[in-house]
Parts: sequence; structure tokens; C-alpha cells
Amino acid sequence: MSDDNVKAVIEALLFISERPLALEQLKNVLDNFQTDEIRGLIDELRSEYERAQRGIRIIEIAGGFQMVTASSLSPFLKKFYKERRVERLSKPALETLAIIAYKQPVTRFEIESFRNVNVDGVIKSILDKNLIRIAGRKKAPGRPHVYGTTKQFLEYFGLKSLEELPKIEAFKETQVTKEKANDTKEST
Repeated sequence: MSDDNVKAVIEALLFISERPLALEQLKNVLDNFQTDEIRGLIDELRSEYERAQRGIRIIEIAGGFQMVTASSLSPFLKKFYKERRVERLSKPALETLAIIAYKQPVTRFEIESFRNVNVDGVIKSILDKNLIRIAGRKKAPGRPHVYGTTKQFLEYFGLKSLEELPKIEAFKETQVTKEKANDTKEST
């Protein structure tokens, strides 16, 4: 099979897949190709789409590859889908997810200690959305569940991996800047 035919197969697989496809998944379909060869063909496809300024792009996300629309076209897509209901996460859900993402594996009690509120409902909600998972049990009295994020979490936030999360230090600097600005306003 020629490289162009293999690229067509990869393109079709990426097009029909609802989730990012890992190189291993593609390798299982393309018997005679190694993962580095498949990655090279994906890179060629990515370049072709960008060079031709097509409406579709191939991105690496959540440990795999996925076809997405070009970000430059978002105003048109928003206009087209303006009536489409997008499920947003509540502020408590986002706060809980942030704690889990940065502190995982973490218990419900540890999350409640950070937030100072009961998180049973929030945990159930984000578990149902498959943004977190039960990652095991802590070796502590009662053997409580510990929670971690899922691939769907990475997809939802457009991350390749957890290493792409903003560094905590950036939040601390932002908080200090806000506090200084508030102090300046109050003293004037």
C-alpha cells in the first residue's frame, strides 16, 4: 500500500472516530506500519491541511490524534451553532476538578478540606460526566476512594496531558497582583 493510500486510511479513521485515536490503535489497523511511520504520515497530513488552509486540522490531544475544525473558523461555527446548548460546568465543579487534577490521587475528605464544603453531589456529577474516575483506595482507615482525572477530562479542556495544566505558581502570582491592586484602590 502506498503512503498516500495509508494517509487516506488514517484520515478516514480520524474522521469517523468520536475520540482521539492513539498511535497503537492505528498500528493495529495498519498491520505493516510502525508507530513512528504512522506519526510521520499524520504529520504530513497535518502539514497538508495547514498549507492548504483547510477548515479541518489534526491535533494531538489526550494521548491520541483527532480531527477538529480550524480555530480561525470559530466565529462562523459559533454563529451556526448559537442555539446549540453547551453544558457548562458549575463553579463548584470546576473548583473540585482543579483540586483533583493538581492533587491526584486525592480523597473526598481531602477535597472537602480544601473547599470547606461537602462535595458529595459535585463528585457524583463529575463522575457521571466521566471527567474523573475512582483511581483506587487509600491505605488509611476506612480505605477511602481516591479520585483522578480521565482522558475525557483532557479532551474537555483541550490538553495533551496533565503536564499542560497551568503551573500553580502562576495562580499565586495572579492572586498577589490582585491583592496589591485592591490595596492600592483602598488606600486612594
